[in-house]
Amino acid sequence: MTATDRSIELVTLAAQAAADRLAHDIIAYDVSDVLSITDAFLLASAPNDRQVKSIVDEIEERLNKELGAKPVRREGDRDARWILLDYVDIVVHVQHSEERVFYALERLWKDCPEIALPEDAVQTRGKAEEHARLMGTDGADGELS
Repeated sequence: MTATDRSIELVTLAAQAAADRLAHDIIAYDVSDVLSITDAFLLASAPNDRQVKSIVDEIEERLNKELGAKPVRREGDRDARWILLDYVDIVVHVQHSEERVFYALERLWKDCPEIALPEDAVQTRGKAEEHARLMGTDGADGELS
């Protein structure tokens, strides 16, 4: 089984919305063969809590406005370190860069096929590592690109 057209449409728009809010390392996986609860995961990150929240708000607004989709669940707002939006067909994970490195969701889903994303989203790959270098921190150790 593969992700439905609706799931691909949601992931594509969510990825573009995340890229428009300067998210880092946007990637999507088709998890439909290994999970029965959703078709796809979208992962994105940001270097601070405020930006994590901004990215999530933009994704939620765009999916609602353009596709009439509302999440059935939104978790993680309190600390804004890892916010999850559950749209049933897709699940969006927006993490603070530190959580992204620590939890390394890419390693869990690396055997699942990647979903093609808009060019703006693809160009965000490696941005967390670049940001960490510019800030003089030992951020992403290559796990995100």
